[in-house]
Amino acid sequence: ARAPLTMLTYKSHLLTLVHSLPLSLFLSQCSWLSPRRWLNLQEYQSKKLMQESGVAVQRFYVADTASEALEAAKKLNAKEIVLKAQILAGGRGKGVFNSGLKGGVHLTKDPVVVGELASKMLGFNLITKQTPKDGVKVKTVMVAEALDISRETYFAILMDRVSNGPVMVGSPQGGMDIEEVAASTPELIFKEAIDIFEGVRDDQALRMAANLGFKGPLQRQAADQIKRLYDLFLKVDATQVEVNPLGETPEGQVVCFDAKINFDDNAEFRQKAVFAMDDMTESDPTEMEAAKWDLKYIGLDGNIACFVNGAGLAMATCDIIDLHGGKPANFLDLGGGVKERQVYEAFKLLTADPKVEAILVNIFGGIVNCAIIANGITKACRELELKVPLVVRLEGRKTTYHSPTHSHTHKEVYVWPC
Repeated sequence: ARAPLTMLTYKSHLLTLVHSLPLSLFLSQCSWLSPRRWLNLQEYQSKKLMQESGVAVQRFYVADTASEALEAAKKLNAKEIVLKAQILAGGRGKGVFNSGLKGGVHLTKDPVVVGELASKMLGFNLITKQTPKDGVKVKTVMVAEALDISRETYFAILMDRVSNGPVMVGSPQGGMDIEEVAASTPELIFKEAIDIFEGVRDDQALRMAANLGFKGPLQRQAADQIKRLYDLFLKVDATQVEVNPLGETPEGQVVCFDAKINFDDNAEFRQKAVFAMDDMTESDPTEMEAAKWDLKYIGLDGNIACFVNGAGLAMATCDIIDLHGGKPANFLDLGGGVKERQVYEAFKLLTADPKVEAILVNIFGGIVNCAIIANGITKACRELELKVPLVVRLEGRKTTYHSPTHSHTHKEVYVWPC
């Protein structure tokens, strides 16, 4: 039986069609997808999705108050309980709360202690290496059954350009940075390409389970978990499902202890339930505003604002500024399908930053029409009363005619080429 069609197979067919089209027709007729903000899920939300697909995870409950956490701990009736603050930043275990509590992850055998710890977590800011300096307010905690791990492995399913589809990647060395394993012991990294029509075959799943070091009945159990993880990968239109560690317990269970799921944002129209779980409360307000206009924005510490199309060119522009002794104030990628209104809104974001003392526009007009950029800049200069120097570089489609049009709208505008 053939696997059901997903965004994955649609994309495969689309690529075949695109490659057969003349480039001129493609550029003139195709509607470019705008960049979207990546979906962020809390740990408990990812575990819930896995649970719904039959993947083995620890028993857990979610609590918003200390009393709920206490009741959840009693309900678990576990030998040991782990309490985890739910924020999107990493490094929770070594974090510090502004309540004075140290650590966002705690183990205990006493449900009463769970309630006491939760009272020092909920409503307080947790500060880690990945949070802003003031930390992030904890609104939810996860109360889960703590299980002993006798062995840790690594397993992931992700999209691979070389394979033109999904691949399984695994290692018997789990519970640590997989990049370190790949660098120091590459022979312990195992890959299996997945046929998008057949799915994960039994022999593939068993072979990967064996490569991960599972033996006897555990090999079959691990293979079953691998197939269930691939079902989840298809079901939610994921681009990556990473489990680290995929662990083995002394009682002979194979359990997914921690997981990270990345989603295909182009599938949002049919994954409404998943995308409705998006937690934007921890997001930077400027980044959230940028996302409304399909702009990718990341604030930095410098004073030169960057206005660029394409992530690669945006990074290179930041590097050039730094190379010449300046400091970029942001990373801003307009994307390929930008409209005049988005250009205007991007300028509003940049000029709202009090650190910005100059703006550098660096546009390559390949899939972007430079006329759109020029007209958007003209509107912004006129209506926003720009008070900082503006340097504009436009190169590509419709550059010659349009780039000088905005040179008289602001007293300090430098444009090239003219």
